[in-house]
Amino acid sequence: MEINLVLSHIQQGLVEKRQQLSQWLNRTPVPQVQLNTGMVGQQAVLEHLKVIDTALEKAEAKTLGICQVCNETVNPSLLEMDYTACVCLDHFSEVERRQLELELELSQAVQRALLPQQMPSVPGLELAAFSRPAQIVGGDYFDFFNFQDGAQGLAIADVVGHGVSASLLMTSLQTALRTLVPGSRSPSEVIQRMNHFYLHNVNYPTFVTLTLGRYDPGTKTLTYCNAGHNPPAHWRSRDGSLEWLWPTGPAIGIVEESQYTLASARLSAGDALLFYTDGVTEAINTQDEPFGSDRLAALIKQNARLPAQELVRSVREGLGSFSDGRPLADDITILAVKAESL
Repeated sequence: MEINLVLSHIQQGLVEKRQQLSQWLNRTPVPQVQLNTGMVGQQAVLEHLKVIDTALEKAEAKTLGICQVCNETVNPSLLEMDYTACVCLDHFSEVERRQLELELELSQAVQRALLPQQMPSVPGLELAAFSRPAQIVGGDYFDFFNFQDGAQGLAIADVVGHGVSASLLMTSLQTALRTLVPGSRSPSEVIQRMNHFYLHNVNYPTFVTLTLGRYDPGTKTLTYCNAGHNPPAHWRSRDGSLEWLWPTGPAIGIVEESQYTLASARLSAGDALLFYTDGVTEAINTQDEPFGSDRLAALIKQNARLPAQELVRSVREGLGSFSDGRPLADDITILAVKAESL
């Protein structure tokens, strides 16, 4: 592709990405911004906006993608994948070349057709899920896969936005996860790589919240990384208490140099985990009141001893009763995990 066309394409993508992030910052309540950024706050997003602005200035001046070593134009394919690229392929070390090859393989895999979702059979667990888009297609997503050592993986995610554009990005996210997880042992490693891939890629102008977990049936422990996603709920059967699994890092695609840490939740017999997207807690009733996390917590406590499928049904019915038939404003996804009783 001619470099001028590439620069034009990058400019369009950057303008859209900047607009999406700016609107999100301006319209989102501070607590939700803190949640989505993993508590690093609005300043971290503003730093990323500065990177975008710098790239836009360089694109306007026709200096974007000029190699700092030889002053030639960086390969257009590399520039489209990472608009901050400023060194030609010829100047890469062997290690850098190999890393780039992996990124290119991931980029190609993202374009492939998706396999159908399947509910896995996991020893000691019951699984149930429900997903409904606000429009014909949506940006919510859940899936199951296996890590490199065979441990069961599960994910729930939400692309900011609705409709076709959100659905296309979620499709790419699904393919990226199915490409990366089988070669990894750690949810944080996967999310770190995904953030690197999406952050400066002009083809993905919005961002994603994601919780990725790895379940070990031997220790009955879910090790997870929560990238700015609404906190899953862990209900403990022994005392009826409920704990929120808060973010361990920012949403994917909004923060430069982000770090993603691991956390864990051990499931005792009868325990329940409920994963959900923000369409659940942000559902509005006829008085314009949000459903909120307190109502969700109360529903979970009332129904957590039920089988996983019944727990999902109870949450759905609670939402329906609360909204009194009001149309959905956002996509809704619910995933329940129950540890089998002894």
